[in-house]
Amino acid sequence: MTKSSTNPKADRYFKSAKRWQEEMEKLRAIVLSCPLTEELKWGKPCYTFEGKNIVLIIGFKEYCSLLLGKGALLKDPKGILVKAGENTQAARQIRFTDLGQITKLAPTLKAYLQEAIAAEKAGLEVTYKKITEFAIPEELQARFDEQPAFKKAFQSLTAGRQRAYLIHFSGAKQSATRTARIEKCIPQILDGKGMND
Repeated sequence: MTKSSTNPKADRYFKSAKRWQEEMEKLRAIVLSCPLTEELKWGKPCYTFEGKNIVLIIGFKEYCSLLLGKGALLKDPKGILVKAGENTQAARQIRFTDLGQITKLAPTLKAYLQEAIAAEKAGLEVTYKKITEFAIPEELQARFDEQPAFKKAFQSLTAGRQRAYLIHFSGAKQSATRTARIEKCIPQILDGKGMND
């Protein structure tokens, strides 16, 4: 297997990293030993196979990680995959806090990457939770009842946009905060826009 080449944009990312530089360079070497193309997406080194995102290398405050875009499809016999967040459905992280962990897991990481590539080649897709499976906060339902045009606009959004709004609204602990979030987002929703559009 030939080693993949580096990308100058990713070179700059790794050289400018304030933390985890050594660890991320080691992860980069492991990832580049697989038939992946190095790119820079979302400001992070992203590795693709035939144009499809497979894995990102990301440095956080407490750890650095490999983020596998469809990690939920992997078998994970070593139990090292972690959901990136409570509402994450597809992506999984493998987190590291020192170079020794990476070195020790190198063969396993390559195996996981090969499995991720094989899943992409096979056209496997993550089965996402249906939008109807998300709870609608009572404050949002009340607004839907009061304003049918708002409900129609919300239902016209893509499933991903609806999901993002539902997670955002439901994330507030207090009813007043949920109501304020909903009120703030109504104009965007009526314009057919997602939270980050």
